[in-house]
Amino acid sequence: MAELSLFQRLDHVQQQLKQLVNKHEALKQENKALANQNTELKGQIVGLRSQIADFQNQDKITKIVSNTTVEKEESTELKHKLNEYIKEIDKCIAHLSE
Repeated sequence: MAELSLFQRLDHVQQQLKQLVNKHEALKQENKALANQNTELKGQIVGLRSQIADFQNQDKITKIVSNTTVEKEESTELKHKLNEYIKEIDKCIAHLSE
């Protein structure tokens, strides 16, 4: 009788161990998925910060151009040229970052 109880306890411990191993595997997979998501989100943050910096630069240039004392037609042309320069500089920075 005592042996049966010992075998039952051993079987119960084995079942618990299997459950723990399965739970461990599931948690490892979840951890991996969350790590991938974290990496993707960090990449998005970098991209968004870059866009914010671009918008801030464009805003500064717009303020500079609007504060200059030139005619409206010249102001628009100057703004357009400055925006082209900024885009070209951003391309150079992106190329250097690679």
